[in-house]
Amino acid sequence: MACSSLANQAQSEMLNGLLARVSAGETRAFAELHTLTRGRLRRIALAVGAAPHDVDDILQDSFLKIWRNAARFDSGRASAMTWMSAIVRNTAIDQLRTRRQPSVELDEALAVPAAAGPSPVEDFDYASAEPIALGALARLPEDRRRLVALAYLEGESRASLSRRFNVPVGTIKTWLHRTILAVRKDCLSVAAAA
Repeated sequence: MACSSLANQAQSEMLNGLLARVSAGETRAFAELHTLTRGRLRRIALAVGAAPHDVDDILQDSFLKIWRNAARFDSGRASAMTWMSAIVRNTAIDQLRTRRQPSVELDEALAVPAAAGPSPVEDFDYASAEPIALGALARLPEDRRRLVALAYLEGESRASLSRRFNVPVGTIKTWLHRTILAVRKDCLSVAAAA
């Protein structure tokens, strides 16, 4: 029990440190924060009552809010995970309200257990992956590269992209899904050849 408490305290301190670095604009710290927390935050969004097909949009909106508001995080008021969980919960509830679906309380969402053991993604080598990813993105057609940048770097919503590209939201989701799959496949083939 004491080991578990120490591990939780160490992880909490690490997340606090990452949020402090994110507030200074460090994208690498944000990537680490995303990697460490996305699984649990995904489960929290699902526990609140979000539909599985909406969770990626909720997480994208939530992580954008975390990025923009990291400087407002106060470790004296709440832990980093509690603060981020509240953002995910509120974002999911906002999305549910538009569909008038029931949700659950924050205490229930926070009761979602953390994944057991470290994730293989935690050991990810960002330095060697960056040129591979940049190359894959550069090989995309201009319109798809622009779409990915607007969606994932600028945080533009699917509805806004739908209006911008003058196509249905479903088409935007399909384009993004197919484009990300193509980038993933390209990255894997380049990495396998290296």
